[in-house]
This record gives sequence, C-alpha cells and structure tokens, in this order.
Amino acid sequence: MRALAKWFSIALGIAGAPVLALAADCPALLNHRLNSLRGAPQNLCAYAGKVILAVNTASYCGFTKQYEGLQALHEKYRDQGLVVIGFPANDFGMQEPGSNAEVADFCERTFKVKFPMMEKTSVVGAKANPVFAGLAAASGEAPRWNFHKYLIGRDGKSVRSFGSKVAPESADLVAQIEVHLAKK
Repeated sequence: MRALAKWFSIALGIAGAPVLALAADCPALLNHRLNSLRGAPQNLCAYAGKVILAVNTASYCGFTKQYEGLQALHEKYRDQGLVVIGFPANDFGMQEPGSNAEVADFCERTFKVKFPMMEKTSVVGAKANPVFAGLAAASGEAPRWNFHKYLIGRDGKSVRSFGSKVAPESADLVAQIEVHLAKK
C-alpha cells in the first residue's frame, strides 16, 4: 500500500493539468496540497515538469495592474509549459482584505485572470504557507511586498527570485522564463 501511495498522487480540479501525477516525480517544493481560490483541493505535484511563476498577489496594491502582465505571460507561454500561480496574501499593508470569493471575483472580473489562484494565505514569516517557505529558503529571499515572483525550473529545484518592481513583461524575467522553457 505504501509503495502505491508513493507512486500516485491525485490532483483534483486543476484545469489543463493531468489528473494523476507520479509522487516519485514530484519535487519536494511542489509536494503540497492547497486549496484553490474557489475552494477546490489542489495538488501542486500536477505541475511537476512545468516552469512555474509563483506570485504573491493583492487586490489593493500599487502593483495590482501586474495581473495583466501575468495573464499575458500565462496566455503566451502556457502551451510551452509555463504555469503562473497566484497566492493572494494580506501580509503587506492589509492590501488583500477580502474573502476568497471576493478575491476570485475581483481577479476574474477586473483582470480576466485564468491562471490558477490558490486560496488566501500568508507568504512570510512563521505563518508562511509551505510553498513560499520553501521558495524563500531555496532562493535566499522572502517577499518584501506584494507581487514578489519566484521562477521555478522544470526540475522543481532551481528557483530565481524577482522583486515586486520587476514587471511580468520585463526583459530579464521573460528571458529567464524562455531559458527554463527551452530546457526539457
């Protein structure tokens, strides 16, 4: 039974993601179950082998317009293996005060966000969710404000950190995405 559990991990309700992901192929950084913004259980192992851009988001921040660029990246590169994942957090300036439903409505209505969004969480300190705690440890840099970005390579181990002021369409970020997408 344990061997079977080691091999298979079920991912529920992730649009465009495989339903079964091999746990043995799942990097530790992604081996977490979280809920989507709409409350559906999500297994991040479903994204193993993809290039991931993980971003802590907030609805009432000066950087909120970055949702447009994040959505554009998602649309441009998803067929090549990029997944943008948003993590709404109220850690900085109380700029994400709404409920999960309110955040989902805002993102979908205002910015037409189609990339995966996880439920509201914390991304810094002792209360940081396990994904962001792992990203901070792997990169040596914790978010200092909303819209901090982590680019995770297909191997699920290589992590590069980009601060809030780095726009999704910045030449450096796009170049790094393309480098990681080229690695198979």
